[in-house]
Amino acid sequence: MTHELTKWIKSHPITVILILVIWYLSLFTPPKIELANVRFIDKWAHLLMYGSLAFILWTEDWRTRKTFTSMPRALALYIGPVAMSGLIELAQAYCTTNRSGDWLDLAANAIGALSGIVLGCFVTRTLRKKGHR
Repeated sequence: MTHELTKWIKSHPITVILILVIWYLSLFTPPKIELANVRFIDKWAHLLMYGSLAFILWTEDWRTRKTFTSMPRALALYIGPVAMSGLIELAQAYCTTNRSGDWLDLAANAIGALSGIVLGCFVTRTLRKKGHR
């Protein structure tokens, strides 16, 4: 198990960095900024974070594998970030005093992850047609 995890971390370095950044950003106290006045700015941030995570996860997975991504694997690549999002929302609700869990954040994360997977699928399919692996 440890060897497989180490191999996965080495083959998905940007994904690992994004996971760590998202956990950090989700649990620390954010500073007050002018963008806080923008309507739904936090939901847009969630869409962007999880869209980026799912897109990078998809493309790194595609780069390291030799086979076409099956539907069960694609589903796992989507469920992973969404499940992590749920854990973070629970951690915010029950393990912090400065943050709160929010079902709408989880929904924004799920939509963002789905967008990232769709974009990743489109990009990798286009690259495959152009002869990249």
